[in-house]
Amino acid sequence: MVFSRFFKFMSHDMAIDLGTANTVVYLRGRGVVLNEPSVVAVETLQGVRKVKAVGDDAKLMMGKTPGTIEAIRPLRDGVIADIDVAEQMIKHFITKVNGGKHPMPWRHPQIVICVPSGSTSVERRAIRDAASNAGASQVWLIEEPMAAAIGADMPVTEPIGSMVVDIGGGTTEVAVLSLRGLAYSTSVRVGGDKMDEAIVSYVRRNHNLLIGEGTAERIKQEVGTAKPPSDGIGQTIHIKGRDLVNGVPKEIQINQGQIAEALSEPVGTIVEGVRIALENTAPELAADIVDQGIVLTGGGALLAGIDEILRDETGLPVTVAEEPLTCVALGTGRALEDPVFRGVLLAV
Repeated sequence: MVFSRFFKFMSHDMAIDLGTANTVVYLRGRGVVLNEPSVVAVETLQGVRKVKAVGDDAKLMMGKTPGTIEAIRPLRDGVIADIDVAEQMIKHFITKVNGGKHPMPWRHPQIVICVPSGSTSVERRAIRDAASNAGASQVWLIEEPMAAAIGADMPVTEPIGSMVVDIGGGTTEVAVLSLRGLAYSTSVRVGGDKMDEAIVSYVRRNHNLLIGEGTAERIKQEVGTAKPPSDGIGQTIHIKGRDLVNGVPKEIQINQGQIAEALSEPVGTIVEGVRIALENTAPELAADIVDQGIVLTGGGALLAGIDEILRDETGLPVTVAEEPLTCVALGTGRALEDPVFRGVLLAV
C-alpha cells in the first residue's frame, strides 16, 4: 500500500489535449505545463528520416524548409494522420515535461488524451497506440466536448442540460451534456485551419496574391472577425506575399470587412452545426439550455464577434469560457485527478 502510494506520487501522470493546431499538456498536481504547436520537422538524410525539431521550433520552419526537411502536422481534423510522427511528437512532449529525461520503467505515466466525439474506433486506437508506444503505462480517452465542459466549470455531473461548442484547429465539437454523458453531439470538420484556408483563397481570388498558412493565421488573430464592422471597413492590416500576375513579392492592405467576408463560409458552417444540435435536443434539456446558455471554448472562440453571431442566430445567451485555449486540457486534467469525473473516461 505504502509502495503503491509512493509510486503514484513519483509517477508523472498527465492529461494531453492532442489538438490539430496545438498540444497542451497538464501534469498531475502541477496544472498546464506545456502548450506548443502540433508540428514536427523531419529531416531526411540518405533515405533515413530523423526528427529535427518539435513544437515551437518546428512551427518557425513551416513554409521555409529546404528539400531535405519537411514540417509535418501529424494531426488533421482532430485525428492522427501520420502515426509514426505523432508518436515521436508525444514522446518528445513527455520527455520535455519530465525535465528532458525519459520516464523510468517504473515511472511510466498514466495518460488521459481527448479525442473528437465523432472519431471512429480505428482513429481512437491509433491515438491510444501512439501514447502507449511513447511510454504510457495506461491510456484513457475522454471526448473533447466533455473535457471542454469540465474545464469550463459546467455542471456535467448533474441532471442539467448544458451546451458546449468547442472550436478547435481541425474540428468544431457541438454537444449537449447531462449526467456525465453526451446527450447529443456532432463534430463539424471546420475549425481554425479552414478559416486560414478561407483567408488564403479569398486573398488569392480577390487580390491575385498568394500568402502562406502562417500569414493567414496572423491575419485571423490580429484582425479576424466573424461579424462585419459597422462601417464595413474596420481595422486594416498590411500583408506580404507573391503576386500571381507578375510573380514577384508584393505588399497589400486589407481590412476587417474583407476578412469577415472571407470567414463567412466557415462561420456559417459552425452556426449550422449548432442549429442541428439544438433541433436534435430533447425538450427538457432544451429548456435547461435556455437558462444555461451556450459556452464557447477552443482557440476559435477567440475570433471576434463569433459569440454575437451565435447569439443573433439562436436567440440564446452565449458566453466564452474563461481560458478557451487551455479549457480542454484543464478539463482532461481534472478528469484525471478528480474521482468524481472517473466515469467520463473511456478505455479503448
